[in-house]
Amino acid sequence: MKIEDIRRSAYSMPLTNPSFPPGPYRFFNREYFVITYRTDAEALQAVVPEPLEVAKSLVNYEFIRMPDSTGFGDYTETGQVIPVRFKGEEGVYVHSMYLDDEGPIAGGRELWGFPKKLARPKIEVESDVLVGTLHYGSVLCASGTMGYKHRPVDHETVLKGMRVPNFILKIIPHVDGTARVCELARYYLEEITLKEAWTGPAALGLFPHALADVARLPVREVVSALHFKADLTLGLGTVAFDYLAK
Repeated sequence: MKIEDIRRSAYSMPLTNPSFPPGPYRFFNREYFVITYRTDAEALQAVVPEPLEVAKSLVNYEFIRMPDSTGFGDYTETGQVIPVRFKGEEGVYVHSMYLDDEGPIAGGRELWGFPKKLARPKIEVESDVLVGTLHYGSVLCASGTMGYKHRPVDHETVLKGMRVPNFILKIIPHVDGTARVCELARYYLEEITLKEAWTGPAALGLFPHALADVARLPVREVVSALHFKADLTLGLGTVAFDYLAK
């Protein structure tokens, strides 16, 4: 393979057999179960990187079911998203993500810098309860429950939250182990069609684990819960801040 062929075709590894196709990526009937909870301000300050600023002592714990996505297929994801400010603009910082599919793990880490790890999240309806769980191996790390479709939620309120900028810390090491890329990436959800949105009483438990440390941001109070479905496009990103720039 010639040098020019590599330059023209390279976008992922392995070069001749990548784990995912080029984007953009469209999601159909993407199902969210989001529990917003209050945590310790000191815990948030310890994990949110400058120049982001912690907006409030809240965390969104998200379970996301993706039954139909271009390039990535059918998978489930869970993790923590933190409300932040960047240069005065409201947004969210993606702190942790756990999912069960190789393609979006590789694509998410390589393209955007999503903090994705392999685990076993689930979303299920059990009688009158919506249930979300995260297992890392055999160990239960997170358990969320919500009364199923108790009350509808205004769609504009949900859409406003979905349209804010999302920030991620993207790190790619050099061959000597030092950081070759260290950037604050920014992306948006695009072409959103919100289909339904609900709320209800909710509860969340986070449990200590050495490699799935969701309990590092402890639950002090459940503030609210949302359950909604949407079609959307995961927009490709831009660099908001370069940590290695002189």
